[in-house]
This record gives sequence, C-alpha cells and structure tokens, in this order.
Amino acid sequence: MSSMTTDNGHEIHFQDHGGDGPALVLLHSFLMDGTMFAPQLQRFGAEYRCITVDERGHGGTPARPGFTYWDVAADVLAVLDHLGVDEATIAGTSQGGFVALRVALLAPERVRGLVVMGSSADAEDPQAADSYRQLAAGWHENGPVEPLLDTVASICLGAFDAAAWKAKWRSVDGARFSTILTALVERDGVIDRLPEIDKPALVLHGDADAAYPVAAAARMAERLSRSRFVVVPGGAHFLSLTDAGPVNDELAAFLAAS
Repeated sequence: MSSMTTDNGHEIHFQDHGGDGPALVLLHSFLMDGTMFAPQLQRFGAEYRCITVDERGHGGTPARPGFTYWDVAADVLAVLDHLGVDEATIAGTSQGGFVALRVALLAPERVRGLVVMGSSADAEDPQAADSYRQLAAGWHENGPVEPLLDTVASICLGAFDAAAWKAKWRSVDGARFSTILTALVERDGVIDRLPEIDKPALVLHGDADAAYPVAAAARMAERLSRSRFVVVPGGAHFLSLTDAGPVNDELAAFLAAS
C-alpha cells in the first residue's frame, strides 16, 4: 500500500498493482476497501494496470466530517496525477460508482471508459436515508454489535459469506461510521448530468440488489449516451465481489472493446 498527500494536505492511500497495460481504476463500496476487488485483480492484473484507492474514511485514508464524493473523485484524479496516468477506465461498485460518475464529470478527458456496478446516479431516497441514520445512531451508541453487522451484511452482500468483512467492520468506531455515512446519505444526484459523459459505459446491476432497484440503474444507463446495461440474475448489491463470475465476463468484453 502506498500513500500520497494532495496539494491541500489530504492523505490518500492507494495501491498500484503494476503492469504495462491500460490503467483500470477500481473504486470500492461503503465500509469496504480495495481488497474487495480480489476477483478482478486475479482476472485482469496480468493484462491491465490495476489501481485501487482507499476512499475517504476507508482503509488507510482518513476523513474529516463534511467531505463529499466530489472530493473523493478529486482524490482519485490526484492519485492518477501522482502515478503519471493520463487516462484510465474507471470502475466502481456502489459507493465506488458514485465516485466513478463524478470522476467522469470532473475530468472526462481522463476517462477511457466507465463501469458502474450496483449503484445509482440519484440522491439517496429520503426514507432509506432515515433508516441508515438510525443505523448510524445505533452504531455510535452501541458500537458495531452483531445485529448491526448482520444488517449491513444482508443489505450489501446478500447470502455471500461476510465473516471476514464483519471482522474488519468491528474496528470502525461510531464517529468514523457517521462521517462516511453522512457523505452517502447527503450526496447530490447527478442523473440529469449524465448526458455530459460521452464515454463508453457499462452499467451492471443485480436483480437481488437490496439497496438500489434495477429501475434506478436502468435510468442511469438510459442517460449515459454510450452505455450497455446488464442485469445480473441473483446479483447482490456489492456484485463485483458476490457475483464475480458474470461481472468479470462482462467487464472483460467491455475492456477489450473500449
């Protein structure tokens, strides 16, 4: 794992997995880190220069309250600058998808292609946001107790074995959880700006996603002028991890064509 500091003094941890192929940036989901892309690194690491970034408040990257996903998108671009990478395919799952869309809006000239998995371009549904805030309040009051961990695992990973991730989540204290959750539930919608992204795009969504409906992903794909939309049967919310086989097959075809 490497780190860098931006011009405004923010520390970012990332991993450049090496290689001479086209750059592929993999952006992780809420409460996760770059290791969630182990299936993609195994499949694509020999052919592509894979780069994973710890987003603010995740992994080794710190976060102060009040940041937005636009800030995280700027962090990703700073990492690419640091590595001397002019252009990359930007792929993100769930929260990573929020960031990937904003990278493409901030710096379209840096984006070779865009992959958005288990995500949405809308602002958070107010009712869902209230439920998540209640979860954060419980986390702050009681810590990451098993019922809360089980709730997060069910929403995010479905039937996938969450034991290793729950072990990591136990180290997240209430203040950190609230900081990163606030960025999620208070994010702005970018659905109306998607026609600005004139890049090849792949939108993948599981039909068992417990966080965002397939219809939200379909709206996103419709607004992206050069997109392919694929529904993964039985796919859970963090489907790049939980349903890596079909995701990797679609991603391989997309990368080869873009």
